[in-house]
Amino acid sequence: MTTILLARHGQASFGQENYDQLSELGEVQAQMLGQHYATTQRRIDAIFTGSLVRQQDSARHFWEPYQSSVGTDSDISSKPAIDMSAPDSYVLPQFDEFNHKDVFIKSDPAFMSKGAIALEIAKSEMPVTRLAELFDAAMQRWHSGDNDHDYIESWSQFNERAKQALEQVRIQVANLSLDRDSTVLVFTSGGVIAAITAQLLQQGSQTAYQLNKSLVNTGVTSITLKEQNARLLSLNEYSHLFAEGKRFVTWR
Repeated sequence: MTTILLARHGQASFGQENYDQLSELGEVQAQMLGQHYATTQRRIDAIFTGSLVRQQDSARHFWEPYQSSVGTDSDISSKPAIDMSAPDSYVLPQFDEFNHKDVFIKSDPAFMSKGAIALEIAKSEMPVTRLAELFDAAMQRWHSGDNDHDYIESWSQFNERAKQALEQVRIQVANLSLDRDSTVLVFTSGGVIAAITAQLLQQGSQTAYQLNKSLVNTGVTSITLKEQNARLLSLNEYSHLFAEGKRFVTWR
């Protein structure tokens, strides 16, 4: 029985010009997960990521402390779980997040202009909170399915892609000839994890959205694969972040 660990990337740069980069805290969160798995001797047989920078960098920051701690222990790892110098060997684009910029600007025609967004946020005494409120409204519109033709990738299309992402892992496990008790770690994003989880629970888009809002940076959701059957084992596990205190627990 293969175990798939779906890890959300570390904290990115919400509210910044380039969201697709880890914050300093995001880097530390990924390192903490790597150190935690090394300390607990959690064997990782293969690592994959989406193609986004924050996903790949999360894997890199995870791998550094993990590899340094277990690299000489033959009982844990007989060969590297990932070759960071060869992205083609570990990047699976199906695990990319939805296009949050497209979802946001399509919620209001005025938001096609960055200046209009900045002006709207500036009206609030709590700009970050206001931005989160606007994004929530945009997400509700996207998930509703009432305006699918507006988007580069509608919710239903994204949901299908998330389903194919899990199938890609199954294919990779077979191609790598991993043993039946192998563990595969995938660094992806909250939307993908939420969509896959909702599918396994036989729930729809609104459940996926509520799950997405609860997922912690570097939180890990576990799935077991046995032949063609997938089962949810655990959701959003983030005990590794408490090693230095709750201040490492973030949602954005």
